[in-house]
Amino acid sequence: MEIRNFKIMSLFSSSGASYLGVDFDLHSVKIVELKNEKGRPRLINYGYYDHDLERKVSEKDENVGRETSALIREIHKKAGMSSKVVVSALPAYSVFSSIITLPGLAKKDLANAVKWEAKKVIPLPLDDMILHWDILAEESEQKKETESKITRVESTNPDVDSSRRQEPGGEGFFQKGKISQISQKKDTEQIRVLLTAAPKDLVNRYIEIFKNTGFALVSLDTESFALIRSLVGNDPSTVMVVDMDYSVTNISVIQNRIPYLNRSINIGGITITRAIAASLNINMKRAEQFKYDIGVMPEGGTENEIPKTIESVISPIIDEIKYSVNIFKTQGRENIDKIILTGGSSLLPNLPRYISKILNMRVYLGDPWARVIYPEELKPALAEVGPRFSVAIGLAMKEIR
Repeated sequence: MEIRNFKIMSLFSSSGASYLGVDFDLHSVKIVELKNEKGRPRLINYGYYDHDLERKVSEKDENVGRETSALIREIHKKAGMSSKVVVSALPAYSVFSSIITLPGLAKKDLANAVKWEAKKVIPLPLDDMILHWDILAEESEQKKETESKITRVESTNPDVDSSRRQEPGGEGFFQKGKISQISQKKDTEQIRVLLTAAPKDLVNRYIEIFKNTGFALVSLDTESFALIRSLVGNDPSTVMVVDMDYSVTNISVIQNRIPYLNRSINIGGITITRAIAASLNINMKRAEQFKYDIGVMPEGGTENEIPKTIESVISPIIDEIKYSVNIFKTQGRENIDKIILTGGSSLLPNLPRYISKILNMRVYLGDPWARVIYPEELKPALAEVGPRFSVAIGLAMKEIR
């Protein structure tokens, strides 16, 4: 197993509160350890593992969970990490979110009203889902942080260790919807609610994975909120974040730190690699290298088949971005100010310039380390892996206030 890791224990003590952001899927495991230094995150360590590009596995494979638990423990050990306090995230494509509008209600009536509206917008039986909701403040007050957590559910899985259901001061990931922001309102007033739902079996699967690591899973977050922390911060402008992951691309439109639109498309970095391999009749490893060597829009504008192949795969992603922009505009909201790219495939050479030219919008490669303290001399190495760690960094930042 080849594990990339960075250890700075000799420079910065890991004593005091530090947290692990663990981002994993069927193809990789990424862990970042951040320390709380007077309310600011400081990098302690990071590590990751990538499975072979040819690997084919299903989420239903019973061995996947045990293998993931073992990989998390091994990365933790080999990278010299100390903290065992974990924040992780459910995959964006598995989490449903929507903003619903309700009439002004008393606290005692809110829960039933939310569940009633949830039945209208969630296409799955509510008995199979875990719901969480947050009251959105008025536009002028939205600088306050609103973060999505998963609501409490009494698991029917006998293997889920109830002792790990942590609810310290209501900060755990088993929470009921927050209604503390609601006061008695007139019937003519309306409130907006950010509704989040996730399948119970998926949540239980994640709990089991971390139970087997022996670590303390204190929160299950959503990828969109993790990306807001690491890439958007306190920027109140309207931003689109495009996360080009291994097998999917997730698109979020964020305004005042609230994800108003979330969409996913089943095209990612591996799709590009496979297209190159098929076009040139080469193996996946060589195709992966070509992908990052050449990218799109080759310098000098020389035409060749590799950029054309990449562009043909990226085209549906561009179309999905356009569609998301149009949806957001039809909601009567402000124009999107900029697009932030992240994820492993966002490192394709010339990609921001290529997308910017097509969409006539400002497009940037996100820097998830921008809000993290680290030695300046490490900047080149961290920049190389940064986009891959955007979610993990944002997760580790969650408990640092």
